[in-house]
Amino acid sequence: MPDIEIYTSPFCGYCGRAKGLLDSKGVAYREIDTFMNGGKRREMSERAGGATSVPQIFIDGIHIGDSDKLQSLEAKGELDALLGLAEG
Repeated sequence: MPDIEIYTSPFCGYCGRAKGLLDSKGVAYREIDTFMNGGKRREMSERAGGATSVPQIFIDGIHIGDSDKLQSLEAKGELDALLGLAEG
């Protein structure tokens, strides 16, 4: 399974949406809270090419993007391959 990281903050609907999609896929991920740790928000922004909104998602160290990008990959049928899931 790939290493999945998701930078989040509490009460973020987009974060919940992204985590819900990952949960539905049955994959483990590491959630990094940016709300209480400004250093993690700076780290996220640097890794994400300047993006400051949450969530920001990384799979095996590669920046995937935000919740909308994750949903788009799912709609195009490309997410399962990135997650290392066999096709149905």
